[in-house]
Amino acid sequence: PQYGIVLDAGSSHTNLYVYEWPAEKENDTGVVQQVEVCKVEGPGISGYSHATEKAGPSLAECLRQAEEVIPSKQHQETPVYLGATAGMRLLSLENKSAADKVLSSVEKTLRSAPFNFQGARIISGQEEGAYGWITINYLLGNFKQSGWTKLLHSLKSISETSGALDLGGASTQITFVPNQLSSESPENLLYFRLYGKDYLVYTHSFLCYGKDQALQQKLARDLQASTSTVESSSLLDPCFHQGYQRTINISDLFKNPCTSAEKKQFPFSQLYVQGEGDYQKCRRNIQKLFNKTNCPYSSCSFNGIYLPPLQGDFGAFSAFYFVMNFLNLTSEQSPVALDKVASAIESFCARPWHEVKTAYHQIKEKYLSEYCFSGAYILSLLENGYEFTEKNWQRIHFLGKIGSSDAGWTLGYMLNLTNMIPAEEPAVPPLSHGSYVGLMVLCSLVLVL
Repeated sequence: PQYGIVLDAGSSHTNLYVYEWPAEKENDTGVVQQVEVCKVEGPGISGYSHATEKAGPSLAECLRQAEEVIPSKQHQETPVYLGATAGMRLLSLENKSAADKVLSSVEKTLRSAPFNFQGARIISGQEEGAYGWITINYLLGNFKQSGWTKLLHSLKSISETSGALDLGGASTQITFVPNQLSSESPENLLYFRLYGKDYLVYTHSFLCYGKDQALQQKLARDLQASTSTVESSSLLDPCFHQGYQRTINISDLFKNPCTSAEKKQFPFSQLYVQGEGDYQKCRRNIQKLFNKTNCPYSSCSFNGIYLPPLQGDFGAFSAFYFVMNFLNLTSEQSPVALDKVASAIESFCARPWHEVKTAYHQIKEKYLSEYCFSGAYILSLLENGYEFTEKNWQRIHFLGKIGSSDAGWTLGYMLNLTNMIPAEEPAVPPLSHGSYVGLMVLCSLVLVL
């Protein structure tokens, strides 16, 4: 087999993925499998902005793990790619030289590994959306192959592609093939030719609307709005459980590009947040992050961004899956109706913090404390932002893995860079001797019958 490595350098952490495929079948759809994932200890690489030389070495342990998984005689021919997403997009807006130093530290470490280094770069939101869409459709087998599978597919109607919904810490992407072609907002449309078929794909990435940055945005707005409590430094927050407390440095809250517009002077340097555990109030709070007032197009998601009518099934992965899975709302056998999802999140938010902490003592407090907000935020984004309704909610499938591979942009990125998805269909291979004999025997049997 052959191998490839992709590092997904996200805003909150980095994952290293090892992929494997049989050398003689590299242009078939769905033959590439993920064989290893390693979560890098510590923050995402954008978290090293004050100690940039430590960003690269943080990856060393996972690179060693990849060396063990891949046979040593193949190390030199194994490509390794690193793609950094919205955490680094934000850092390069905020402090370009720190972002460049982080990337060169990372590159130095990757070059010293025994693999074939192919580049470390910040990928755009559009690329992230497009590669996520390619990954899930490749793994679901929606891109056609030649030969027998093609014949089978022509018997049942040509299967559609699946849309992709991706949620990270700092950005979120929506990508799908729209039903009606429109020349509106051409910057949101991408054209692909894969296995002899044309796809016109709509995609948009919302920077600052990943779950962590959305929470920062909300806290910054709530602090601005709480004119009555501006003398006191405490804030009652409906999106945290009752009895939960957290202290936030005001300077940290406003230093990033997602919240800097909200900044004004406060007579205190720290904010004490206290949980209130009120889902309905939390939803109303979150709604304010989505500006639905002006739409220069025939239809929009929010903030004046074009969104064609939703079409087909959607795979929702990354944090969409992790959060909904924690809340037990990802069942594929009997998908949970939208109103049931909302009431499940509402009752989770209503549980007092001491009870939640005891029930989930194995989960880090920082993560555990944010599931109520994240659940409410996911519903707001899907319902209010993209306008999924009770009717098409059932078309969203929360995906962690497809087969043995994680749903996400990394596989699509590697398939593209290694040219493993041809634009044209591979020629139909001639039947092997065995298949030919088998076919003749089958025909004879049919004749005899």
